Parts: sequence; structure tokens; C-alpha cells
Amino acid sequence: MTLDKINALRTKHYNATVVSIRFANPDLMIIRVKPDAGVAKHRPGQYSTLGLGHWEVRAPDCQEENPKAGDEVKLIRRAYSISSSVLNDAGDLYAETSREWLEFYIVLVRQADKAAPALTPRLFTLKSGDRVFLGEKIAGHFTLETVKPTDNIVFLSTGTGEAPHNYMLWELLNNSHDGRILSACCVRFKQDLGYLSIHEDLARRYPNYAYASLTTREATTVNQKVYIQDLITSGQLEERLGAKLDPACTHVYLCGNPKMIGVPNIDKTTGKFVFPQPLGLIEILTQRGFQMDQPSVKLKGNVHVEEYW
Repeated sequence: MTLDKINALRTKHYNATVVSIRFANPDLMIIRVKPDAGVAKHRPGQYSTLGLGHWEVRAPDCQEENPKAGDEVKLIRRAYSISSSVLNDAGDLYAETSREWLEFYIVLVRQADKAAPALTPRLFTLKSGDRVFLGEKIAGHFTLETVKPTDNIVFLSTGTGEAPHNYMLWELLNNSHDGRILSACCVRFKQDLGYLSIHEDLARRYPNYAYASLTTREATTVNQKVYIQDLITSGQLEERLGAKLDPACTHVYLCGNPKMIGVPNIDKTTGKFVFPQPLGLIEILTQRGFQMDQPSVKLKGNVHVEEYW
């Protein structure tokens, strides 16, 4: 494809500009994107869509694609939760109206089972000033809408699943939330904790905030892995939170590995939950009296699950 045709496709499809990119490690980035039309009204915890054309180059050492005829002029899109670095460059909480960009927390997918990853190998070739597609609509029900000022909030995630939690944490701190807040994130290596220093800083500043980072493949942890499920069953989570996991005054937010979350099916005959194995967080929390959101019957609970991880 000629450069003139590529530029024409970019002009046609792209509506936002990359403001900055920070690499936590070569396969993990925090990217900020400024939409031409301004940031749409939204709530922390929601998601938008990023996209690049098939015509863009891909990062090296990724699974080879097997494109179909016509793919070369198509746009590749994927939903991503909006993240937040919580603090600005001066080390203060962002002002509510100060941002002209949206932040995303993205891991490079080099291999996949069914088809070669299409979008992230292209996203990881971007640099500041490059153009991208950004969905005009921001949506999602994974928000703090039902939280009261005195409720305790627990954010549990794996990897980049902490992105929407970071943005909701900013909202809580910006609103001087009275309840206790804990964020826990489980990853393979410490280098996969892209916001670690920020969370440590926030934990020092705010007496009602705690951060728990779990790694499973470091030399010091590989033989004594602790997963987020273990934090709850062992009582460590309550100890770090500084309060009981009381469903009467606690909201739990889950985003990340489906095996960690353990979303149940509903038995059509009995109407009861059928939980997957191994043991997931929803089953553990349900046994303690928590209630999962059920959008299909418009039931708002105190366990909230993000679908677009």
C-alpha cells in the first residue's frame, strides 16, 4: 500500500493524538490519548475504545498474522477501561477538570491461541504525536454509583485489570472518601506493577488507603505463591484493610483474570449459582454474605465485576 493511501486512511479514521507513553517494562505501557473533539462526559470505571488500522506496522517478535483479502484497509478496535495515574506531575491529585486526555494501561499480547494478536502489537509501535482512533462513546456500569461516603471499598485485580480501579481511586480520594480503601493487584513479576510507586506514595499520604501487591514468579515468591483468593481466606485482606469484610458497609470491585473472579452460571432449573473451579473470589464473597451485581434482573449488589478486561 502506498504512503498516500495510508495517509488518506489515517485522515479518514483517526480522531485522536497520543500525548505521552510511559513503558513500565517493554511489554507494558501507560498511554495518554487526546481526542480531537474533547473528552466526553464519563465516570471513573468506564471504558472506551482504541483502534489502529491493519495498515500500521507491528512490533517485532509477535505471532505472525494471516490476513484476509481486504483486511489491509480495515480498522482494528478494542475496548479498554480508562485508567488514571491519580497524581499529576507535581505530585498532587489531578483537578477534576484539568485533563484533556484519557489514560489507558495496556499489555503487549505477543501470542494468542486462536488468531495472531492484531491491535496491541501495533499500539506498541506508537510514539507521542501519533494519531489513533478513539471511540466517541464512553460507557460501562462498573462505577462507584452505589457507594456511600462511609463505605469501605476493596479493589481486587490482576495485571492491567487495576486500570479502572485506579481511576475510581482517584475519584474517592478527590471526594475525601471517609471509608477505608484497599487496592490489591496480583502479577507475575514486580516489573508488571506499572503504578506501584504511585500507590506506595498514596498509602503514605492517606491513612485510610492501603495497597497490596502480589507477585507469583519472583525468586522470592515462586515457591510460596499468594493469590488474591488467599488474601481473603487467610484474613490478611481484612488485616490490611483495617476492617472486617462486612457486606453491610463494603463494596468489592473485581477486574482481571476470569479464574480469579469466578463468575458463576445460573442453573435454569433451580435458579441457583453454579460456580466454576478452582475457587474464585465471587464464591468466597458470596459465602460471606456478599451479593454480586446481576444486570439481567437489574439487581445492584456489593460485588461488581468489570467485563472489559
